[in-house]
Amino acid sequence: MKVESEPRRERIDIRTTPTAKQMLQAAAALSSKTVTEFLLDSALTKATEVLAERRVFFLDDEKWALFMTALDAPTRDTPNLKKLLQTPSVLENESNI
Repeated sequence: MKVESEPRRERIDIRTTPTAKQMLQAAAALSSKTVTEFLLDSALTKATEVLAERRVFFLDDEKWALFMTALDAPTRDTPNLKKLLQTPSVLENESNI
């Protein structure tokens, strides 16, 4: 998400405790950033993680059909993966205990 190239026209106001403000100011200073830059970078990083981990998604009928077709398609033969999955785990191997 390229935020730097977009003009900043929107505002977000927050209220916080004096302790939290001091902590944010200290962290921003250690990062060589303004508090605004620090908050924005931190919030966007977290937002990216949250959105990437989203488990529920919505598809229109056409995309749903394509998705289901892909799920129903036969798997490709992958001998190396098959070999790996048939190899006992080191956790299952009693001689390692």
